[in-house]
Amino acid sequence: MPEVENKEELTRTGENVSPSTRWKLVPGWVEPWRERLAAFGKATRFWRRRILLFLAVVGPGVITSNVDNDAGGISVYSQAGAMYGYGLLWSLIPMTIALYVTEEMCARMGVVTGKGLSDLIREEFGFRPTFFVILAGLVVDMGNVAAEFAGVAASMQLFGISKYISVPIAAVAVWLLVVRGTARQVEKIFLAACVLYLSYVASAILAKPHWLEAAKSTVIPSMHFDGGYLLMLTALIGTTIAPWQFFYLQASFVEKRVARKQYAQARADVLFGSVSCMVIVFFIIVCTGATLYASGHHVINDAGDAAQALVPLAGKWAGMLFAFGLLNASLFAASILPLSTAHVICEGMGFEAGIDHKFNDAPIFYGLYTGMIAVGAAVILLPGAPLQKILILSQVGNGIWLPVVLVFILLLVNRRDLMGDQVNSHTFNILAWVTAAAMIALTLVLVYVTLFHAGSVPGLS
Repeated sequence: MPEVENKEELTRTGENVSPSTRWKLVPGWVEPWRERLAAFGKATRFWRRRILLFLAVVGPGVITSNVDNDAGGISVYSQAGAMYGYGLLWSLIPMTIALYVTEEMCARMGVVTGKGLSDLIREEFGFRPTFFVILAGLVVDMGNVAAEFAGVAASMQLFGISKYISVPIAAVAVWLLVVRGTARQVEKIFLAACVLYLSYVASAILAKPHWLEAAKSTVIPSMHFDGGYLLMLTALIGTTIAPWQFFYLQASFVEKRVARKQYAQARADVLFGSVSCMVIVFFIIVCTGATLYASGHHVINDAGDAAQALVPLAGKWAGMLFAFGLLNASLFAASILPLSTAHVICEGMGFEAGIDHKFNDAPIFYGLYTGMIAVGAAVILLPGAPLQKILILSQVGNGIWLPVVLVFILLLVNRRDLMGDQVNSHTFNILAWVTAAAMIALTLVLVYVTLFHAGSVPGLS
């Protein structure tokens, strides 16, 4: 069979031909393209390697920053747009800097020491200060978890679903996600939740804002010294940084086992998360500013009110996307806040902690997570539960807890025996202390106004 023999001979010949000889067998026009592809591969090798290294570390910074856009935060951003239009957009730039500076220090401590923040406080300052941190974290975060389920209830009521159906389903869903999933699986789902924040981008586009005016307001400050404007500015900045996020961020880098040599990628993760968080805040304010403020609808109680008011102004889809964003943010935060609290308590008390542990290996950790979800959901299911008051008071609790946590962070990150050559530089230290002092002052002002001048805070009086 000569034909078969020829085929076998051609096959053998093809196997023995060198790659350069093979290219000579193809048409001449292919060769230039092969050379261009090879040159492109060499030119982009550095950046491909950098991107792959970044993707291996990305997660904790992006997740922690974006989950800060929770139900309470979205309510404040919506009110800022409705009351002052684009007038507060300039504050997003200093807010981004403050968020990055504070989170970067925690990321650095997690990568360098391999220990969580609560763990370091116990080892370096003793059990008494740690106990105070634990107790404050438990009380404040319990209110925060209830606030997230209040967000679930408010968003689903816009879709015609009762809170007595939506809240229990949401509680079971977030519990199963963490208890049944691995750390890697949970992280992927949390990153997907970050992507869903783009619903606010779509909602803002449907609102048809004046983009040039919005951009101008972002880069050119326009301060007003009336009480309402200053209070809203304080609330905006005060809701940007919550103390629980420091514990979760540092624990996430530790649990992910990010090595010291990967610190550059960890820092890029935090920077990307800080910027993306503020981009979403920009679109929320633009959306409500272009619709509610422009139409004279300046007073809203929460993000649910904003979504409902958007329907006649920007169309049904704009309102539905805004409500969906609130639901996503509430579920996202309701999953992470109990995790943060469980890390705070278990690290401070020396118990096993982390999603990669099985339930039987870390019963205290998972017991705390379960208990906080159950109590937070149960509070919202009480008849006549003041949902908006819970949202606002949870932000007040964050403001009371924040100064203590920031001081501990700054003391720890400057310990050379702990951080080695990774302590704050002189310049960064000045920036960090100024940022911390400003954040502490602003949050204390917000706490004072909320507690003693409740009538000036929408939804609390």
